[in-house]
Amino acid sequence: MPLRAPKGFIDETDPKVCQIGHPAPPWLVNYADLMTELVCFFVILYALSAALNKNVQNARAEIEKMMEKENMAGEVKIDKEGLKVSLEEQGQMSQFRSGFSELTPSMKETLDKLAPILRKLADQNHEVFVEGHTDDIPIHNDYFWSNWELSAARATTVVEYMIRDRGFPAGCMGAVGYGDQRPLAPNDSEANRQRNRRVVFFVKSTTMGKDKCSERKTRGGSGAAVPGAAALPGAPPAAVAEKRPPAEGETAAGAGMEPRTGGVGE
Repeated sequence: MPLRAPKGFIDETDPKVCQIGHPAPPWLVNYADLMTELVCFFVILYALSAALNKNVQNARAEIEKMMEKENMAGEVKIDKEGLKVSLEEQGQMSQFRSGFSELTPSMKETLDKLAPILRKLADQNHEVFVEGHTDDIPIHNDYFWSNWELSAARATTVVEYMIRDRGFPAGCMGAVGYGDQRPLAPNDSEANRQRNRRVVFFVKSTTMGKDKCSERKTRGGSGAAVPGAAALPGAPPAAVAEKRPPAEGETAAGAGMEPRTGGVGE
């Protein structure tokens, strides 16, 4: 006795089977419609995400073009968190005086070229953080007892320069130091150490909301703490941070700084 076709199916003996084959069961049609709608939904989400980050993507293209034109060492990339611009030392062009947080003229020139692009993002309420990184050569002088302090001071110096000289909104800026803990390459050669001695600008892809940056003002004068700056154990007090490092051949007393004494290595 031949089996009857299940409900929703056409019997094999039906002449239509020879013409169009077996049609899909009703549930499969609904399932296919659901999958199509889900694909469309995720495509729309992706398009919205790209539109929201359009400013950041445009900034990335501008910075890459500028760095290629000026032959700057470093890289530019975007991830799920935001835009990251890494500025590395190149040849004889150092970013800071060795062992200090003072910007070199070449570094100021680099920041001046980068500032207009990042300033547009800051004005659009994107938070901009500056990361300081060093190589693994230990430091222990009168002003910094570790690479942690040195990297944080250098990041803060860059932030203060961008606020004071390039007009960045202080409420959107922050500084953090990582010392030698996040190297790009092994510290086994001078070329690799140059790569690891770097400054990284991290721009969040999300914004703080309209006019939030302008509402967050720093307190005090030029020596006030930078918003978002990391407080590191053993960091020098604000009074010391306000005073400039000594110039070449100048003593600490001549620069208005009190040398730090005691501690490991002395």
